[in-house]
Amino acid sequence: MTRSAAQHGISRPALAGIVFAVAVLVMLVYMSVSLARQGVRAEVCMEFNGQTNCKTVSGDSREHVVQTAISGACADIVSGVTQTIQCEHTTPKSVTWK
Repeated sequence: MTRSAAQHGISRPALAGIVFAVAVLVMLVYMSVSLARQGVRAEVCMEFNGQTNCKTVSGDSREHVVQTAISGACADIVSGVTQTIQCEHTTPKSVTWK
């Protein structure tokens, strides 16, 4: 005779929640490992109004990496929306692929 989950003190909804949480955790770990193996990594340096800042970013494509690094580097050296837009439309001082 088999014993059900309820006889072990775990309700079916709780068991389903545990299974779902484990599945999500496994998916997140898999995606992180896949991205680390296949990802692109670069350091992008931006110069704006006499200030320079560099950010290192990893991502799934060169375009995504460069745009994310530009946004991050500009965020540290500008203030306000207008300067942010101007900085983000400036050509990077350097891009170093890693």
